[in-house]
Amino acid sequence: MLDCAIIGGGPAGLTAGLYATRGGLKNVVMFEMGMPGGQITQSSEIENYPGFYQHGKTGMDFMDTWQEQCFAFGLTHKMKKVERVAKTGEHFTVTLESGDTVEAKTVIVGTGSTPKRTGIKGEDELWGRGVSTCATCDGFFYKGKSVAVLGGGDTALEEAHYLSNICAEVNLIHRRDEFRASPSMVDRIRRTENINMITDTIIEEIEGDMMGVTGLKLKNVKTEETSNLEVPGVFIFAGHNVNNSVLKDESGAFICDMNEWGQVIVDLSMKTSIEGLFATGDMRIEAPKQVVSAAGDGAAAALQVIAYIQEQA
Repeated sequence: MLDCAIIGGGPAGLTAGLYATRGGLKNVVMFEMGMPGGQITQSSEIENYPGFYQHGKTGMDFMDTWQEQCFAFGLTHKMKKVERVAKTGEHFTVTLESGDTVEAKTVIVGTGSTPKRTGIKGEDELWGRGVSTCATCDGFFYKGKSVAVLGGGDTALEEAHYLSNICAEVNLIHRRDEFRASPSMVDRIRRTENINMITDTIIEEIEGDMMGVTGLKLKNVKTEETSNLEVPGVFIFAGHNVNNSVLKDESGAFICDMNEWGQVIVDLSMKTSIEGLFATGDMRIEAPKQVVSAAGDGAAAALQVIAYIQEQA
């Protein structure tokens, strides 16, 4: 019987493992198919994590020390895929892809979310080298430069507005002439002088070289006119797929409360609607999608796990 099963090996899962083991729990296992680290390992440079400011250091460099520290206190890493989690009486049953099961007193899920890709030519090749899905993470790299933002929802417009405070010019590209974002957000964008709204337009290709993105090939969907836009960076906001399948039972129903977007509803302690089950990081409601926030989630969940187990003793 595990004290705690942690599903997911990103910043939230690793921090949860560190706090749980250092807090006295003996049987804590983190299930992560690949090497721990999460999406941040794909980042080309890290500048916004407090205490870590080393120019040129990648996300992989950043996460290396996390693994060493977390495993030093007794966290066990198992490279096994979890199919589902179920509450069975007072405990949980964790079913693995192999069909084997593991019993646990508590479960912390931190499987994150995956940015949706558009399929635009050049997107995959230049992902992380000028193609980004996080203005807060990467906006500063384009200080004083011109960038493009693709999308028409609240997130795209909010990020465009954020970038307008950093970049010289923000080109907001949307395939329709009306935005899905709230009227107040659209009005704010219209009143921001350095945001250009390019509507009825799609990106046909993201161009680049060994150094990264160099520009975009655009096409007006009404006139079919094509044009080129020279920018060193493009921010794509096509939404996220929440990696929540482990929280579905065999019938496909979620075992805890979720919102309409498939994000887990939690309180400030990362508690779900099921006692002993916690959700952290990008998969929870109102997640900032930042490493520092995910780490905080993991710490909060682990502290609650320790308290929960003590109460059950």
